Amino acid sequence: MICKAQAEDGYLNTYYIVTGRDKEFTNIRENHELYCFGHLAEAAAAYYEATGRDRLLNAAIRYADYIAGKIGPEEGKKHAYPGHEIAEMALVRLYELTGEERFLQQAVYYVDERGKQPYYYDSENNPYKGIHQIRPYHYSYYQAHKPVREQDEALGHAVRAVYLYSGIASVAKVTQDEKLKAACEKLWESIVRTKMYVTGGIGSTHVGEAFTHPFDLPNDTCYTESCASIGLVFFARRMLELSEDARYADVMERALYNGILSGIALDGTTFFYVNPLEADPEDSVFDPGKYHVKTRRQPWFGCACCPPNIARMYASLGNYIYTESDSTVFVNLLIGSSFEKDGLSLTMRTAESPGLMRISFIMKGGNGKTLAVRRPYWADEMYIYEGCEAEELQEAEEDQTYGVLRNIEEKAILENGYYHIPVTSDEAAFTAEILFSPHYVQADPRVKADIGKAALVYGPWVYCLEEADNGHGLSLLSADPDSPFMFRKTQIAGRPCLEIIAGGSRRTPAAQDELYGLYHPAKKESVSLRFIPYYMWANREEGQMQVFVRVEE
Repeated sequence: MICKAQAEDGYLNTYYIVTGRDKEFTNIRENHELYCFGHLAEAAAAYYEATGRDRLLNAAIRYADYIAGKIGPEEGKKHAYPGHEIAEMALVRLYELTGEERFLQQAVYYVDERGKQPYYYDSENNPYKGIHQIRPYHYSYYQAHKPVREQDEALGHAVRAVYLYSGIASVAKVTQDEKLKAACEKLWESIVRTKMYVTGGIGSTHVGEAFTHPFDLPNDTCYTESCASIGLVFFARRMLELSEDARYADVMERALYNGILSGIALDGTTFFYVNPLEADPEDSVFDPGKYHVKTRRQPWFGCACCPPNIARMYASLGNYIYTESDSTVFVNLLIGSSFEKDGLSLTMRTAESPGLMRISFIMKGGNGKTLAVRRPYWADEMYIYEGCEAEELQEAEEDQTYGVLRNIEEKAILENGYYHIPVTSDEAAFTAEILFSPHYVQADPRVKADIGKAALVYGPWVYCLEEADNGHGLSLLSADPDSPFMFRKTQIAGRPCLEIIAGGSRRTPAAQDELYGLYHPAKKESVSLRFIPYYMWANREEGQMQVFVRVEE
């Protein structure tokens, strides 16, 4: 059906095909033609790789060639670049899939042209609307305020930004452009050091769905669009290809388990566009500044980018679990799965109980290669064993006999957050054992919204308080950081849930007749705080939710 809609000359955007092609590429800044092409090309490449069928791929290639005939450095063409980015990384994917240099050059042109003066968007004579009228804000909103090699702070629309940064990293990898790589590293640091939530969410304001200034991370008004966290994972994956450093996989994992997974209900039928860290149904209804924050997932949206983006993210998870470089296979995410390529196969199995994760690896055909297993940032301790599987390790522990285990930590060199394990036989087996525990984390003191508060994390999961477990008035609760944690297995919406119970208190403010009265200390009573994984919130009755909780001094 998509192919039938394509014009004879290769153009493929149904809005202009229906309403009049005289307007095509006249508002590149806003009208998403290149953005839609980028998603089409990504879909076509994925479909070809999954099925071997090239009809959709050929349609995307024809459209790419049509665009290149209209936009480019040559005389008579528009010297433009996408208003909503994604075409950049999609073109690199077409290049890697087909080997056709012209797609890479098209991507390089978009990256190099962006931010040059005079600004191309000003030549389109399309009036800026709303906040975009504030100069020079509207240039940074599209990440076009500077040439990309000079950009060092994540600015503007968060989804556009991380899509662009993913494209820059893709181009940098293929062209070995060190200045582009350096720009990627600065933009990465800007996000993860100053503008990212503990859930891996990004984009702290609904006004423009955008980044604001460093450390401005409000919990109850944030936007943190599902697509933005997905774009951050795209960026992290490409940074791993530029530099094999576990800190990129750490962020990738954080977003996958929290900021993205929260965007879909446990039954898979409803979705969040916005993923707040604090929510109250009453605020969402009556406060215009929080109207974008929902406490019940929606079946669909007028602008429905998030649901299919979530679907493709988890459908392509294998591309994120493993990466490879030279003779090394990197295990970035500890998820039961398998990897096969060029006669090598790797199977990973996981087993988990509270406070302990065991992962077995069986590699065949890998003699002379290296297996690199990420040491996750949440690990209290991690051990590597040789010659056994997770099931054998479990049996050995129960029998108090450890003859099957050979600790190979002296062989497994920890480098950039990965244990590098040499493989010296055609059939090899290893087991990783990770000990981890719940703990509270605090934000940088420059994050004003979180002063005196902490969030509970357990392994890769961020936890939250929900009204269904703790009653109304979550803001009156405080956590005792010295109290022990207890685990409780339960279910939410029919799915298993590991609840964490912690000590704390509930404040009862002194009663008063006036709106403002003399200060009196609140009374406190001891309570048990019940935390659930953040991604599972809003799957029961509607109510309040809170990630950061006040901490008792």
